[in-house]
Amino acid sequence: MNNSLLTNTLRGSVLLLLSILFANTAQAQSQKQDPNAGLKKYNAAMQLINYAYVDTVNEARLVEKAIVETLKDLDPHSVYISKKDVQKANEPLEGNFDGIGVQFEILRDTISVVHSIPGGPSERLGIMSGDKIVKIDGEAVVGKKITNQFVLDHLRGKRGTKVNVSIFRKGKKELIDFTITRDKIPINSIDAAYMIKPGIGYINLNKFAQTSMQEFTDAVTQLNSQGMKNLILDLRNNSGGYMGTAIELSDEFLPSGKLIVYTQGRNTQREDFYSTSKGLCEKGKLVIMINENSASASEIVSGAIQDWDRGIIVGRRSFGKGLVQRPFNLPDSSQIRLTTARYYNPSGKSIQKSYAEGVDKYYEDFSNRMKHGEFIHPDSIKFPDSLKFFTSKKRVVYGGGGIMPDVFIPWDSTPISDYYLDLRRKNLINSYVSDYIDKSRKSLKVDYPEFSGFEKNFQVDDAFMADFFTYAEKEGVKKDEKGWTASEKLIKSQLKGLIAQKLWDMTELYTIINQYDEEVQKAIEVVEDDAIYKKLQIDH
Repeated sequence: MNNSLLTNTLRGSVLLLLSILFANTAQAQSQKQDPNAGLKKYNAAMQLINYAYVDTVNEARLVEKAIVETLKDLDPHSVYISKKDVQKANEPLEGNFDGIGVQFEILRDTISVVHSIPGGPSERLGIMSGDKIVKIDGEAVVGKKITNQFVLDHLRGKRGTKVNVSIFRKGKKELIDFTITRDKIPINSIDAAYMIKPGIGYINLNKFAQTSMQEFTDAVTQLNSQGMKNLILDLRNNSGGYMGTAIELSDEFLPSGKLIVYTQGRNTQREDFYSTSKGLCEKGKLVIMINENSASASEIVSGAIQDWDRGIIVGRRSFGKGLVQRPFNLPDSSQIRLTTARYYNPSGKSIQKSYAEGVDKYYEDFSNRMKHGEFIHPDSIKFPDSLKFFTSKKRVVYGGGGIMPDVFIPWDSTPISDYYLDLRRKNLINSYVSDYIDKSRKSLKVDYPEFSGFEKNFQVDDAFMADFFTYAEKEGVKKDEKGWTASEKLIKSQLKGLIAQKLWDMTELYTIINQYDEEVQKAIEVVEDDAIYKKLQIDH
C-alpha cells in the first residue's frame, strides 16, 4: 500500500470514528432523559472496540464480564449464571449430585463457603460458613481464573474419590488442610422428624425445596400418629430456597385469610400472599428455632408466625435476607437471577440488612455480630424506633436486619476446643466410627435390632474412648486433657450419633445429638412452659 493510499485510509477511519462519537454526543445532549442512554453508550463503546481495537476481541466474553460486574454493583444476591451452570445451580433444590457438599460463592475472586450441607462430607469434617478455599489438590485457586464452572469441575467428582483443599479461616494464622471424600449429597430437605418427648414432635428442615412440602406433610402425618400435640420446627442454618415453599409451609400453621408475606419493588406492584384453610398444624404449641444462618425463606416463615403471634421464635437473630430474586433467561440460555422486589412480613417490616457499603461488608456482618458480642448478649443489638413494628397482639418487633427471637439463646462456644477442632479437621470422629462399624456392624445389629434399644443401652464408655484416643493419636491428634474436659459431652454424643446414623439414618443421629444440644433442650423447655405462652399472648 503506497503512502497516499495509507494516509487516505487512516483519514477515513478517523473521520468515521469521529462521526460515531459526535453522533452519540449529539444524541445524548438532545435526549438527556433517554432511558436507554446508558445502553446506547455501551453499544457505541463495543462498536469502537470491534472496529478500532488492535487485536481480535471475544465480544461474548466481554459482554458476560460486563454483566457480572454490573450485577455486583446492584446487591449481593443478583447474579449471572452461565448456560453451562444453570442446571447445576438448580441442583441443590431440585436434584442430587456427587461432591463435597458445600454451597459456595465467588467473592473477590476467592471461593467462599456459604454453607456446609448437613450430613455432607464437608460438614462432617467441620468446614464452616465463611471459610475460604484457597487451594485444591495443591493448586492455588485464587484469582481471575476462578469461575463457578472451575469450582464445580474441581470439587465435584465420583462418589468415593478424594480431593484435598486448603482453607483460610479468619483468626487462624496457617491454612487448614482437609482431605474430603466425595459422597452423594443429601437431597432431602428434612433431616430429622421424630417425637422428641411425649406429645412434642421435632422436625429439622434444612432448605425450602420442591420436595419440602410433601416431606413435611409425610412427617407431620407420621408424628400425629405417634401422639404429637406440639411441634418444634428447627430452621437453624436453613439458608432458604423457594419462596413459594415458604408460603405453603407458613399456611400449615395459620388459619384462613392471614397475610403471610407481601412483595413490592420499583417496577413490581405489591403482591399479597394469604393463608388458606388447609393447614395441618393450626392448633398446638409451636416453637421455631433460628440462628444467624437462618435466611430468606426461613425468615418468611418465622416472621409470619411471629407477627401473627402463632408461635414462639427461639435462638439468635436471623441472617437478614429480604430480597426476592426472579430468574430471567438470556438469548444464549444463560440466566440472570435479578432482585426484583423486597418481601415484607405481615406487620410491614422488611428484614433485609443493609448492603450500602458493598458485598464484602455485607458478608462480614457475621463476624461483626460476633465481635460486638451479639451472639452472647442480645442487649448489644440496637434498633432505631423507625424500624419498630407490632405483632397482632401489639408486641414490638423490629425490621432492618433479620428476625429477632422472642426467646434469646446465647451461643456457647465452650465445647468447641482446639482439641475437638483438630479431631474434626482430620475427620477422625467420622473415620473412627466408619472403622468401628466395619468391624462391629453384625454384632451391633444382633445386640440392638431396634434403635430404641441402642439409644437406651449403648454406652460410649471408658474402654470405647480409650480405643478412640489411641486411634486419634496414631493419626496425629494427641489427647489434650483440657480440651477433652471441655468437649467430652460433644465428642461422645457425636460418636454415638454417627454410629446410629450409619446403622439407621439421619433422624437417629439427631435423636442422639439433640439430647446434648442446649438450644434444642431450651426449645423443649419453652414448649412445656405455659407461663411464657401466656405472657407473650401466643395462640396455641
